[in-house]
Amino acid sequence: MKTTPLPLLTLALAAWAALPAQAQSLSAQAQDHAAHHHGSDDNAAPPPQAPAAMPAAADTPLHTGHDAPLTTPTQPVPGGMAPMEHGDAGGQDGTTPRDVRDPNAYSDGLVRGAGIHAIPGVSPLRLADEHRFGALVLDRLERAHTRGGDNATAYDLQAWFGRDFDKAVLKAEGEAAGGTLHEARTELLWGHAITPYWDAQLGVRYDAGTGPDRGWLAFGVQGLAPYWFEVEATAYLGDGGRSALRLAASYDLLLTQKLILQPRGEAQFYGKNDPARTIGSGLSHATLGLRLRYEFSRQLAPYLGLERAGSFGRTADYLRTESARAQQTRWLAGVRFWF
Repeated sequence: MKTTPLPLLTLALAAWAALPAQAQSLSAQAQDHAAHHHGSDDNAAPPPQAPAAMPAAADTPLHTGHDAPLTTPTQPVPGGMAPMEHGDAGGQDGTTPRDVRDPNAYSDGLVRGAGIHAIPGVSPLRLADEHRFGALVLDRLERAHTRGGDNATAYDLQAWFGRDFDKAVLKAEGEAAGGTLHEARTELLWGHAITPYWDAQLGVRYDAGTGPDRGWLAFGVQGLAPYWFEVEATAYLGDGGRSALRLAASYDLLLTQKLILQPRGEAQFYGKNDPARTIGSGLSHATLGLRLRYEFSRQLAPYLGLERAGSFGRTADYLRTESARAQQTRWLAGVRFWF
């Protein structure tokens, strides 16, 4: 076996170890030569300038101004007006600013609807609540037929005139049969809006028909309850310690845009007996019915319906003594219109 002499192997290892140092030395020499060559070129671009040194930390603190109060430099205002200080502004806490301006100080005495800028023959602009509106709604004008032949004609109307918040209201409801007015209730009320959907009403009521006439003071509410129920609730005080309560509610169920089914209920309560008018204390009368109407227009709608009417308590006893029926089922045909 042939062996390599030990001195030769030692020299080879030393040469291999010296290669990196030699390469580094050659690279440094090349860089020095390049720098010397470029520095001797008169047309060479000057070396880039070093950026300006930042101010010393002692001269410009990192958080300068964070502890100082916020101020706005005062600038001259054209026209000689004094600049407004933000500290003088008010209104956030409900107070009036000290420097608030009078809105009428710049109108030169002119008012809305008058003066040199008013147009002859043209009424001044008015907001919605400044206008007066009126309407008449005949909710029920119907003919009722029963098995016993107690046919009758009934009406229920409501009219009002006034503004959105305050208006005069007229309510009338009654029933006639055989050319005789059997029952009639008429109310004249003042209505005042207490919420967007409810009115408080105060006024008088007058009853006519069978028996002596009666007068009442009336107080109640009328409006649109949640889920679109039309609701009326009115309490009455009459002479001789009489009292009464009337409740009514209805709902319009749209089967189509023109075909509408209306359930309607009404109940009347009295505080004491009134035999002269065939009225007993407690729950006196109640009705519950369905009316299906077809609206040829929003103002005109004929309808057909079915209604169950009943008298209760002492009122039913008074009717039986007169050979009248206390409970009746009525077939209805009528018309509803308004203008």
